Amino acid sequence: MTAWLLYLALGAFAGVLAGLLGVGGGIVIVPILTFIFSAQGLPADHILHLALGTSLASIMFTSVSSLRAHHARGAVEWRVVRRISPGILAGTFFGSWVAAQLSTSFLKAFFVVFLYYVATQMLLNIRPKPHRQLPGATAMFGVGGLIGGVSSLVGIGGGSMSVPFLVWCNVAMHNAIGTSAAIGFPIALAGAAGYLVNGLAVNLPPATLGYIYLPALIGVAAASIVTAPLGARLAHSLPIGGLKKIFALLLIVMGTKMLLSLF
Repeated sequence: MTAWLLYLALGAFAGVLAGLLGVGGGIVIVPILTFIFSAQGLPADHILHLALGTSLASIMFTSVSSLRAHHARGAVEWRVVRRISPGILAGTFFGSWVAAQLSTSFLKAFFVVFLYYVATQMLLNIRPKPHRQLPGATAMFGVGGLIGGVSSLVGIGGGSMSVPFLVWCNVAMHNAIGTSAAIGFPIALAGAAGYLVNGLAVNLPPATLGYIYLPALIGVAAASIVTAPLGARLAHSLPIGGLKKIFALLLIVMGTKMLLSLF
């Protein structure tokens, strides 16, 4: 019962983040699931793979709820979503295969580095200056592949990369956040499929589907669907800059805790 309550609370928090900050709830889902799975006694060699696969599977539901809310406000650039999605799908599915070959320790270290990168980006308000237009089809495929590949290794919807890229390409911030929410769906779809397929041959506990832990998926997804539209509404009314700095400090704490667990 405690685990179910934690899954629901995590999903509610992640859902708000998905719509509010444009960083994707996975940046919180993965480390907290890692802590919960460890406390539950799931196999240590596969804990991070399960956290990554479950995070991406839950983002499928969160992203749909979030993108609908942003679309209702006219904040999704669908032409961008169509152009970048082929690369996103290819990069994410390939990245999930790579992740399945890597150890939990390596993935955890990679995730810690990524957490510190995102936290630094937020604390220093590092934002590229909009000084170019969206590139052509080949470059968009490459950018999508890169965003998808990294996203699959850290179990996120890609917002911490896609939002800066879109702003750099002269997309307004609110539209960049809304478009990033839409881009999160193909990332989550391909990533979840990859972790499912690559985990089928692994000896895992009951209630798993490949590298997806079903109780956590149900709890996180159910709560995040409800709260994601709230985050999207708040994104248009709250002081995002200050909230990002507070969230960045939380990321540093979680990243440090994960880093210490490596030793």
